[in-house]
Amino acid sequence: MTVPGSIRRALSGRTRAGATAQTFLTQIAILGVNVITGIITARRLGPDGRGELAAILLPGVIANAMTLGMPSAVTYLFRRHPDARRALFTGALAISLALGILAALVGFVVVPHWLHQYPAQDIRVAQLLMLVAPVTLATMVVASVLAVEGDFTAANQTRYLVPALTLAALLVCWATGHLTPIAAAFAYGLPSIPVLLLRVAPLWRQFRPGRGGLRHSTRLLLNYGARSYGIDLVGTFSVQVDQALVVAFLSPAAMGTYAVALSASRVLNALQGSIVTVLLPSVAGRPVADVVALTTRAARVCTALGAPVAAAIAVAGPLAIRVMYGARFAGAVPVFRILLVEVVLGGATWILVQAYMAVGRPGIVTTLQTCGLALSIPLMVVLVPRFGLVGAALALLVSTSVRLLLTLAGYRRLLKVSIPQLMVSVDDVLLVWRRFVGVDEQLRQEV
Repeated sequence: MTVPGSIRRALSGRTRAGATAQTFLTQIAILGVNVITGIITARRLGPDGRGELAAILLPGVIANAMTLGMPSAVTYLFRRHPDARRALFTGALAISLALGILAALVGFVVVPHWLHQYPAQDIRVAQLLMLVAPVTLATMVVASVLAVEGDFTAANQTRYLVPALTLAALLVCWATGHLTPIAAAFAYGLPSIPVLLLRVAPLWRQFRPGRGGLRHSTRLLLNYGARSYGIDLVGTFSVQVDQALVVAFLSPAAMGTYAVALSASRVLNALQGSIVTVLLPSVAGRPVADVVALTTRAARVCTALGAPVAAAIAVAGPLAIRVMYGARFAGAVPVFRILLVEVVLGGATWILVQAYMAVGRPGIVTTLQTCGLALSIPLMVVLVPRFGLVGAALALLVSTSVRLLLTLAGYRRLLKVSIPQLMVSVDDVLLVWRRFVGVDEQLRQEV
């Protein structure tokens, strides 16, 4: 088989390396779309309007914080109990919808107090968009089911369609002269509804949800989900707690500037996200030695690729921000550079914790990650009022560094293996290349 032919086969998503490559390309496409939507909203709305938009969308974190670990539970249990997939799908979907309704109710109560310094109309729209919470949580479950079933093409399309529809809606609003913070908020919030309907329909026909075995499967889901929930919770709060405190302490213009710096720094998440999306479904249920070997290699490769890219982006960042977002967002540059370092360390951390998930010990990750997050909140309370946006970025960086150190230490003390090395080796590069292009038949059969 020729190398181009192998690459075409790999990109079809039928192997682990191919699924990772396909997912990476999808993440790049999503990144490109998000950059365009960010440019449109920043240039049209300015720092104040961009800050209003970020504030309206921020309560969506409530839905992301109420997953109860269902996406991870689905991934793990589908592998461990393949004969119970129908009941597991039914239970996960029902639990997620119920949690989404609860998240919407919480949002209605919390939002007016959270966004009290924003206009009443912004608060009402934020409350209204909380009705999308059940859709958000159900979509997470659907994407996890598609991934664990090996249909990474459909899973990737699910992730891409939402930002693509958002971009289309923003362009319509801009072309018609109706692009306001509120119109943009609806453009971001509503596309997940048709995407869920599109993807859940074939899964519904495949699994034919029913009550058979539902009680047992629900117990399994809740048991694993409750133990892994802390990971979702920590992940959500570690990403959103900074914005929540910026909203509380600083002006809408500062919020808009921080939102631009944050979104610009997340360009590296494309590689990290694609690896994590494929890694857990691929290694769940394997022997510990295999899980650790695959996970640590993925972390090394990701760090080796991400660090030099982050350095290059840090150099080009000031010019890029001025060109793309406008001179009014020049204050985002120092924050942007700090957040780039945080993204590299955070990506390595998130990949490394997948080993704990894959061997059925999610509670360990919850404890480790919570310790790191518990440090970020007091740091932000102290640093944000004193140093503004830079203080928020520094608090995130310190918290992420602590979480990485704790995760590495847990390999020796909890998994009883050596602490992973994050320096990439020649063997890592060669193995990744061989698995991607399919040079070695034996390796190709292994994946």
